[in-house]
Amino acid sequence: MTDPVQLPADVVRTVPEGQVVYGMQLPIQSQSTLYVADWEKEAGPDELARVAQAADEADFFYIGVCDHTAIPRRLAEAMGTIWYDTTATLGWLAALTTRTHLLSHVLILAQRHPLRAAKELSTLDALSGGRLIVGVGAGHVPEEYELFTGGFDERGRHTDEAVAALARCFTEEFPELPGPRFPARDMGLAPRPVRQPRPPIWIGGSSPAAIRRTAAYGDGWLPQGTRRKDLPGQIARLRALRDDLRSGAPIDIGTIVEPIYLRSGGSGWDLPGWVLTGPAEQVAESLRELVAMGVNHLQVRFMARSVEEFCEQTARFGAEVGPLLTH
Repeated sequence: MTDPVQLPADVVRTVPEGQVVYGMQLPIQSQSTLYVADWEKEAGPDELARVAQAADEADFFYIGVCDHTAIPRRLAEAMGTIWYDTTATLGWLAALTTRTHLLSHVLILAQRHPLRAAKELSTLDALSGGRLIVGVGAGHVPEEYELFTGGFDERGRHTDEAVAALARCFTEEFPELPGPRFPARDMGLAPRPVRQPRPPIWIGGSSPAAIRRTAAYGDGWLPQGTRRKDLPGQIARLRALRDDLRSGAPIDIGTIVEPIYLRSGGSGWDLPGWVLTGPAEQVAESLRELVAMGVNHLQVRFMARSVEEFCEQTARFGAEVGPLLTH
């Protein structure tokens, strides 16, 4: 298989070898009707800070912020229009946390010139002491993509070029950008990222094109909407493509877990059957099934009726479930 765009020269491991880590896409900062809880609708920066700091204290490997700039009216009822800016929010969270990584989940990278994206992301990495993980995706809203980039049907190729260009910007102060869309040379970029040789780039998406993009360009994979029963097949496909395109280079593999509610004592709350609920050992046993499939980073989200309960679930997961995931 021949690639029209130069591949990044290196692979950056993010998850320590032999470990299983966990992270979360933060509540509040995006409020799609597919997942927003009632308490989030009245929440704001104070509650967002509480959750981020609770995750930091509970040893969450990352906290994530989504990316949409403008939601077309036809999708506003389903998607909502509350989507905090990704880099601005992560920059604010960098000052409120000390250990957790800061993940763009996921940045529609082709909507930005790579020099502009690299400036924002490198600054974020520098200000956070090297805690950035760059999650990128191709985007799925035609009107938004056409507004900022054009050529929605070509977004896959655009994203390939943008990822390769971003990796070059991270590693070279005066990058000569690959691909035909971003001609640039002799343009210096600073501050430089703290993480060397560059911040890791995780690719989002579960389509065949996204899996191929991950195999070719990614340091990690962030599947979107993959069911458990489909995960082993997708991982096998990813690894086979990785062997072809990157000579078996290692890759961090994630998944988004079903919503979780840790119980103690009586039931207390009548939850849907698709919620992963029970005591810590029962929840950990279910998550270890995903680890056995080849996953080493788990994205979790908690069912909760208030910010207090969400933070409590976060703390309990870190204390009771997290230690049971890695053997």
